[in-house]
Amino acid sequence: MSQTKKLALVVQSGTIDKLYCAFILASTSVAMGWEAHLYFTFWGLQSLAKGAMEKAVLPGDYKHLEETMRKNLERMKYPSPYDMLKRIKQSGLCTIYACTPTMEMFGIKREDLVPEVDSMVGAATFLDIAAGADVSMFI
Repeated sequence: MSQTKKLALVVQSGTIDKLYCAFILASTSVAMGWEAHLYFTFWGLQSLAKGAMEKAVLPGDYKHLEETMRKNLERMKYPSPYDMLKRIKQSGLCTIYACTPTMEMFGIKREDLVPEVDSMVGAATFLDIAAGADVSMFI
């Protein structure tokens, strides 16, 4: 009997391109039957604030491509980042972690975050989780 594979992602950025990258990797992993563990820190954590994903934009260097990207995503009937997060969570294979030191640094409270957040942990706890992952990435 094989053990379930695990993906550990550190999501450090809250720009729309990085959120899509993280959620595409997570949705692919759960579709493959893997567990996905996503640790949101710094600007990635700020994207977990209620309503923040709907306001995510491209970084300044790529801002001129944003309208084209959004039109193409709409044409492709691609879900929004938040809709992707909700779908990934519905799989039952995805755990979302909020970085507690970052929460303190930015004055973010649990009630400020989307309900899909499972746990608030520090780096040491997530490193223990990531140590058992088959694939670990930083986005």
